[in-house]
Amino acid sequence: MEFKRSHTCGQLRAEHAGQPATLAGWVNTYRDQSKGLLFIDLRDREGLTQVVFNVEDGSTDVIDQAKALRREDVIAVHGTVRMRTGGPNPKLATGEIELLAESIEILNKSQTVPILPDQHEAEKIDEEKRLRHRYIDLRRARMQNILRTRHRVTKIARDYFDHHGFTEIETPFLIKTTPEGARDFIVPSRLYPGQWYALPQSPQIFKQILMVAGVDRYLQIVRCFRDEDPRADRQAEFSQIDLELSFTSRDEVMDLMNGFLRTLWKQVLDVEIGEIPVMTYREAMDRFGIDRPDTRFGLELVDVSDLAAKTEFKVFQDALAKESGVVKAIRVPGGAEKLTRKMTDGYSEFVKQFKAGGVPVVKYTDNGLETGIARFIEPIADELVQRLGLEPGDTVLFGADSYSIATRALGELRNRIARDLDLIPEGRWDFLWVVDFPMFEWDEDARRWHSSHHPFTSPRADQMELLASDPAACLSDGYDIVVNGSEIGGGSIRIHQPDVQQRVFSILGIGEEEAQEKFGFLLDALKYGAPPHGGIAFGLDRLVMHLVGTENIRDVIAFPKTQTGGDLMTGAPGPVDPAQLEELHVRSVLPETESAPA
Repeated sequence: MEFKRSHTCGQLRAEHAGQPATLAGWVNTYRDQSKGLLFIDLRDREGLTQVVFNVEDGSTDVIDQAKALRREDVIAVHGTVRMRTGGPNPKLATGEIELLAESIEILNKSQTVPILPDQHEAEKIDEEKRLRHRYIDLRRARMQNILRTRHRVTKIARDYFDHHGFTEIETPFLIKTTPEGARDFIVPSRLYPGQWYALPQSPQIFKQILMVAGVDRYLQIVRCFRDEDPRADRQAEFSQIDLELSFTSRDEVMDLMNGFLRTLWKQVLDVEIGEIPVMTYREAMDRFGIDRPDTRFGLELVDVSDLAAKTEFKVFQDALAKESGVVKAIRVPGGAEKLTRKMTDGYSEFVKQFKAGGVPVVKYTDNGLETGIARFIEPIADELVQRLGLEPGDTVLFGADSYSIATRALGELRNRIARDLDLIPEGRWDFLWVVDFPMFEWDEDARRWHSSHHPFTSPRADQMELLASDPAACLSDGYDIVVNGSEIGGGSIRIHQPDVQQRVFSILGIGEEEAQEKFGFLLDALKYGAPPHGGIAFGLDRLVMHLVGTENIRDVIAFPKTQTGGDLMTGAPGPVDPAQLEELHVRSVLPETESAPA
């Protein structure tokens, strides 16, 4: 049979009954009922169709061929569409019909597959095995849906920003290494011995150059590279929806991006997200202990430092004696029954990874404060009940340390408690802009300032004087967009004046010679009429993760790396022929007995 597919395996419906059809795809399941009756479910990316081989109904000539079929064989089959004889299958979009086979062509036989492209089976299979055979894993309906969703997201982005006057422009992958907070991947140059390219951690400098070049509005869906230590929600190579605008302001950028997110969630999920609130960094830290707060549930942090000062509890007193020392509390409604001693002891261990000493606990009952540190804080019992709005059956967890340690520890603990007690509502989308970040962060070990965002972020217009007088108090013109406690994008208004850029470099300890060596072409460009500009980058992978409902970043990338940076399918990274290294003027210092991990 010379076949030409007439329909996909997800298209046929009751209205096609009585019509001829030709399908092509993979044998998903195979059921031989003997006595000349055989069923297969044929699969392609659009869905499944039941195909029937029945001697009594005219499949005599193809029944022997059908008996030789096995799962994942690739076939084309021609026949007549009819209503399903055993009654409809409500689990399938094509469940009202079946195809009575009249002829078949076996396009390719499959060996016994190491994994099956079945969602239920995939949940039992080790992820490394699925990544090693990714070409089969991607056949799963869920994975096909994720790939199509990713395509839709990029198309919606291109259409939306094209409508708003953005021009899509590519920037180079082989660039000069620049410090951006993570290690660069570097590439040796054959033509320039001893010299190296770097792969870009972001197109930051190039998109600013494009603003100087008069592009006005730039877009790129771009691959970025960061040689970071392993993290569950990160990949060494990842994708951004990258944007930059000239003659703009923070409010304009945020308004444009609000429109994009509303469009995206509406078109992909049919969800109206409404107005997106704005919160300052300081408010986020005060109330939630984290700069990407999840506002779908309560458990907010409350400052009780003034009350703690009235007690003689040594933990509180030691904390308050520190510079910026605070005591904060979280009220857990119903915690007296929901939180066991084992759980609260575990929370004390949990916060130690954030440098906190532990989590003092007290319960509030009809008899007042009980257990834990109740006897130490009895003098402030009534005030504490009023401050926190306590009701009988509640538990209070405290954090006592410097502001940064106490708030961060309780912020992370807040999220853990919400997961433990199942307090996070399903199907809810809480978006939030976080603004007014500190311009600089002090590194106590290095005894120097670092950029909270990157060194090209501008101070807020009303904060310029603080660059010289009080860098610690200076606020940036940066902004992050958060959904359900996950940062999905971030950006800032950039520095466009050379003298301001030099002042920022000076605070960061970057001298004129070092600045010229690392960023000379940008600094030169700023001298020749750079317009005010700003931008943002969305993490494409994270956007898709939210839209398809997965917490595994590897699910939304067609060919991901493992958490340790390996590609199990291709075997990368791998050795290079010594002759190639010699041509690049590079040699390996790794002992012959050692090798890179698979």
